[in-house]
Amino acid sequence: MLASIPDPLRILIAFGLTLLLVMLRLEAERFGAAEYDEPRDGRPPSVMRRLTWYALGGALVIAVLAFHPAPASELFLGSSARGTTILFGLLYAMAGAGQAVAYSWYRYGRVRLPEVGSYPGALVNHIVTAFLDEAIFRGALLGFLILAGISALPALVLQALVYVLATRAAAPGRDRYMLGVAVIAALLGGWTAIATGGFAAAFFGHAVMRISVFLVTGHAGHPEPKGAEAEDLERRRRPPDGWRVIPTRGQATRDR
Repeated sequence: MLASIPDPLRILIAFGLTLLLVMLRLEAERFGAAEYDEPRDGRPPSVMRRLTWYALGGALVIAVLAFHPAPASELFLGSSARGTTILFGLLYAMAGAGQAVAYSWYRYGRVRLPEVGSYPGALVNHIVTAFLDEAIFRGALLGFLILAGISALPALVLQALVYVLATRAAAPGRDRYMLGVAVIAALLGGWTAIATGGFAAAFFGHAVMRISVFLVTGHAGHPEPKGAEAEDLERRRRPPDGWRVIPTRGQATRDR
């Protein structure tokens, strides 16, 4: 059936689906997915909403693959057989994990492990988010920009700009270091996709980086402002070292 549709129309449909994917990424906060997989008012995000975001994203990516006549060669939506794929993927992963550990020690002075119960959902969230980010921005969007006649370097910059806007990484209150990480990840992932001919290496490196940030900071990529972490608030409520809290008369009477 799809073969009977003219290629120009199939390309236009695939481009429209790509724009829907960008809009879906922009709405990740509503679904409590991606870097918004954080408790709100002490409550974890809805599992069903996250699953809906994953399902919609996956279905739209599959639709792009189905409609575009050559998604692997023109949109980087494939796993390249080039020998550099594994090498670049490993280098990206090592750099991403290293910066996560360095950031944790700089920000917290330690590795801030998350709660064990949050691991299964968080790992799935980071893997799916990395897949969608790379398929949307370093795959389809980057491919369409190059198909439109834009050279590689401006196309890299444009897809990185759209990625930062879609993930709200530069929004007020967001951590500036994580903004820098988002920009570098977008540029590095795009360069890796062009160099290897596919998005597999960028997806692997991005997934490892996101998981590393979660494992050493306890956050999904949206840390609280400095001094607003739960342990910081608890530390401020405690009396200074060497001080003893003397109960008031009313408290002493109740304790009896």
